[in-house]
Parts: sequence; structure tokens; C-alpha cells
Amino acid sequence: MYGIFIIFLFYAIGILISKLFGEIIPGSVIGMVLLFVALMTRIVNTEKVKPVACFITRHMALFFVPVGAGLMVTAHYFKGATLAIVTASAVSTVLVMITVGLIQQFMEKKND
Repeated sequence: MYGIFIIFLFYAIGILISKLFGEIIPGSVIGMVLLFVALMTRIVNTEKVKPVACFITRHMALFFVPVGAGLMVTAHYFKGATLAIVTASAVSTVLVMITVGLIQQFMEKKND
């Protein structure tokens, strides 16, 4: 119970901060960053959040079902923008891979 409370608490805090600053960055992203910082600084006990985080990660595919259904319903809005969507997807995927790789290398060097 503690783990899910902490995750939802940080999600709610992120939503609140996002609304206060004009929703420039999604609240879920802000909440995730705040939770990450809280876990790294050991403000939040990782062992108490780990079971819920593992469960959510294991069932992550289910979270994409509503998004997929929404895309199918609104697909007509995206006609004519296929090249832009594919380009944006490819570029963002490469940027995420590079970023995650650099962060992983930094974290491994920090732990040595």
C-alpha cells in the first residue's frame, strides 16, 4: 500500500506543479522526475516502492491499450502527416537511446 501511495503522491504533485506553471511539461513527467530524485536521495525507501514498481513494469503493455484505441478513433486527423510522424518518431527514438546510454554510462562511472 505504501508503494502505490508514494507513486500516486508524486504523480499528483507533478500534476499540481504542471498546472501552476501553465502545463509546459506534463505533470506525469514532473512527478516521475521528482520521484526519481526522492529515490536517489533516499527520501523514499526503494524497497517499499519496488514491489509496486515491478508490478507496474510487468504489466506496462496494458497501459498502451487506451492510447492505441484513441489513435484508431482519431486516425483521420493524421492523414497527410505520415512523413512528419515517422521522422519525429525516428529522431526522438534515437535521441532517447543516446540520452539513456549516456546516463547509464554516467551512473556506472559514479558507482565505481
